[in-house]
Amino acid sequence: MLSAQHVDRYSIPSQSRYSLQSFAGKRPLTRAERTGFTETSHYDDVITFIDSLRTLGAKIAVGSIATTVEGRKLPYVIASRPLITTPAEARRLGRPVAYIQANIHAGEVEGKEAMLSMLRDLLFDPKPNVLDSLVLIVQPIYNADGNERWAAQARNRSSQNGPELVGTRQNASGWNLNRDYVDADAPETRGSLAMLNEWNPDLFMDLHTTDGSIHGYGLTYSPPLTATAINVIPYTANVMLPAIRKRMLDREGFHVIDYGDFSRTRRGSASGAPGGALGGGGFGAGRRGGRGAARGPRPPSLEQIIADSIPTSGWAFSTYEPFARYGTNYYGLRNRIAILSEAFSHDPFARRVASTYDFVSEILSYVAEHRREILQLGREADAKVVAWGDHPSTSPSIPLRSRMDTTRIEDVRVEMVVPFTDSSKAEPGMRDRQRTGIIKLVRMPVMASFTPTLSSTLPYAYAFDATTARAILPILHTHGLSIEQLDDAAHVTAQAFAIDSVMDRGRSETSREMSDVAGRWSPASARTLPSGTYVVRAGQPLGLLAFYLLEPESEDGLTQWSFLDGIVAAHREFPILRVTAPATFRTHPVHD
Repeated sequence: MLSAQHVDRYSIPSQSRYSLQSFAGKRPLTRAERTGFTETSHYDDVITFIDSLRTLGAKIAVGSIATTVEGRKLPYVIASRPLITTPAEARRLGRPVAYIQANIHAGEVEGKEAMLSMLRDLLFDPKPNVLDSLVLIVQPIYNADGNERWAAQARNRSSQNGPELVGTRQNASGWNLNRDYVDADAPETRGSLAMLNEWNPDLFMDLHTTDGSIHGYGLTYSPPLTATAINVIPYTANVMLPAIRKRMLDREGFHVIDYGDFSRTRRGSASGAPGGALGGGGFGAGRRGGRGAARGPRPPSLEQIIADSIPTSGWAFSTYEPFARYGTNYYGLRNRIAILSEAFSHDPFARRVASTYDFVSEILSYVAEHRREILQLGREADAKVVAWGDHPSTSPSIPLRSRMDTTRIEDVRVEMVVPFTDSSKAEPGMRDRQRTGIIKLVRMPVMASFTPTLSSTLPYAYAFDATTARAILPILHTHGLSIEQLDDAAHVTAQAFAIDSVMDRGRSETSREMSDVAGRWSPASARTLPSGTYVVRAGQPLGLLAFYLLEPESEDGLTQWSFLDGIVAAHREFPILRVTAPATFRTHPVHD
């Protein structure tokens, strides 16, 4: 552990693109800007702000991705110079498409404010900027119903430093929308997927706020964590985000790092050796939570241990779950870059807006500068998946399940906290503690990636009967997958999965009960698929997504999300076959 450093964790860095002076004299202003960051925008404020952009002459296209349960239309804004309003036009001009959404957890408010301010600043900037190189789509208030469920920050966001009134994490149905990307039961999610299917963005960003650990970073981030996303994780995690981390410090003055919370490693793995599992569940003890969190008395926090000068070995900075139910994890399965942004909840509201604004700005600048490279990444990834599916013998081993692992060892910035003693220094979100501004560097594992525990290869296709089709066709269409139906019987080489057991995984954070199956695949053998059988080929651009959703042993697929309840049972054959070798099909497409 290195010597302590006292830093200003409350002010916006002087070199930041966004400051308390940067919006002076501009129009329109966000509610946060108008109120000195004591309030955040209501739904009507967002709609009025967008209308004001058009009134003031901004060349934008505006629409709605969906209507919520309570009848609110979810707005999106398209901005580019010149204005591009169709995916075909964007492709013709070689423009990458960046899709950025905020406020999926409506108490996490700075993404909403940052993106409204950024739209204004880019649209009315007379100088060249990223809008001359890409198409920007902003959905600033994803959870509009939750946004309007106002309550004190201490109730709705207990570990957050303002504003005083914020909305809720859940939508009007009580669902966590950032757990809905596989089952897509909410209208917000279905609208989001429709936009992703239409535009096929080259970059997807989801803007959030952390809580929990009091680390020394203004913002944390994550690439897709679902290990199945083999075509985009290496570039996003190892090339793009390290460059952004350096830019954020050098150009904006913010320290940033991979998303994480401080977690205890199990006995024997304190050194951070690869494979050191976390205590409790398998996926850490942070805000996003593991499935098997340990119960019992809460141990002292790392920050408090440091303040008390107790040895700090045995700690790790660990990320969240790899499941595709999370938006950025899901989008990686579509062969495109996805990035999670997490402003630091214990920073003052204005500083959180600034860190989010700067982070998105740097990401957009990077995409604009590397647009040919990023467009090529997507094209090549699509072509690889199509080729693997068309010729299964060429498919690499592709993960279906994984465990968190050590990505690297580094000195992690930890802010010391002390017990609350002075009421004049009380700040929201800190309960009985207070920050000191003293940062210590603690060497520990950064666990921000996942190692496969179960892998397979792409088949030629998946095949299923009409009963199974009634259960899964709607969700497959929602995800944008191509589906066919046999006009004639087909002779194939296929595998069947024998189910040994069906296990309850408990309730999700949406409307569904979770389940899992265990069993084994039979050796491939000759089969005849009757006319009328439904077929999903793996040789399509979304083949990795089909693989993840349809494999029975996926860690977060359709089986796990109860789409096949009543069809799957112990000691039965799984209702979806794997066609393992190229076959001749006479088919017609199955549309919505």
